[in-house]
Amino acid sequence: MKKINAVITLLLLGGILLGLAVADICTPDRLFSEYENRILASKPDFSLKDLFDGSYTEDYETYVTDQFVERDRWIFIKTMTDVLLGKKEINGVYLAKDKTLIEKHVPEDIKPEVAAQKLALLQRLMEWQEGRENGALHIILVPTADNILADKLPDHAVYYEQQELLEQVQEMAGSCAIDVTDSLQAHREEYIYYGTDHHWTTRGAYYGYLAWAETVGVTPVSYDVQTVSTDFLGTLHSKTNLPVKPDTIEAYLPVVLRKIQGSGASDGGAMQVYYDFSEEGRDSLYEEKHLETKNKYGYFLDDNHPFIRIETGAQDPAAEGKKLFVIKDSYANCLIPFLTEHYETIYVLDLRYYKAPLFSLLEECGAEGNMDILVLYNVIHFIEEFQYY
Repeated sequence: MKKINAVITLLLLGGILLGLAVADICTPDRLFSEYENRILASKPDFSLKDLFDGSYTEDYETYVTDQFVERDRWIFIKTMTDVLLGKKEINGVYLAKDKTLIEKHVPEDIKPEVAAQKLALLQRLMEWQEGRENGALHIILVPTADNILADKLPDHAVYYEQQELLEQVQEMAGSCAIDVTDSLQAHREEYIYYGTDHHWTTRGAYYGYLAWAETVGVTPVSYDVQTVSTDFLGTLHSKTNLPVKPDTIEAYLPVVLRKIQGSGASDGGAMQVYYDFSEEGRDSLYEEKHLETKNKYGYFLDDNHPFIRIETGAQDPAAEGKKLFVIKDSYANCLIPFLTEHYETIYVLDLRYYKAPLFSLLEECGAEGNMDILVLYNVIHFIEEFQYY
């Protein structure tokens, strides 16, 4: 009887595995996971060189993992199992005490030599700026939620403390570095980071804008707040697939320049936004089509683009002839609308997607004139992604 039971068990397991294998083979590969908001691995091309150096096996394992049938459902099952086992960290995401999610960054993942390299690149940019007659350079590095909301992390949770790097930037850049840490700490009980996504909210970005305005000496613009989504489940939710409360996305719309919303009613001039060197402009910094997708944060600046040129239509005489060149990660996407009343033209560059020489582009955009430069990243993305040619 024991042998019969063992045989039946083996047959059942074999049947399940065979069924999964057949389903996996019959299911077409997906190029993009809307749920995880990322491009999925494709089947690698075979070569003896890649096989012997191990890269083929590694790439094929990634491909099989990404394309596994019912991947999203299996993620959910694994996550719920981890929760039942009492785990407080899942797939690089901490389960915070207030039932939200906070991205995990640990010290061993931050290599000092890499951070030093990024500081050297920043120093080189500052030296280039010092050789110009006009314009100013400012730097905003935003602490991530694990640093500002550290008391919400699980007990004994480890995280990379970013203050040391921020102090290095402050020492190197002096008044060029704009500290937003104190402002975020002062408003930490407010809704300044999403609970299911790694970005700061528009309110968090607004406090960053106020710090910028105080530093550069301009009067902040008054805003109306409009809720555009109440069901945003961001990148951290995609990593855990936990049943959590969705986030709310807000747009802060300048009272004097409603045209950036694309509403048509405006006291200011008509805005035009040109993406990726296109000659065809759009009249809004916001793209509502993204609110119907998983990637709702793409509502700001139509997600990520290598290069954007914004003709703001600002009516403030102080903005006439002024340009701003923003070097950024996606944290800047919801802050840039605040800057449009203070400049006539804003250029936006995402170095992750732009692989040509930076200084040539700066010259082409008019660096010899009255053009300011703003470097805006969160601290982790600055270390991981700030790289130019």
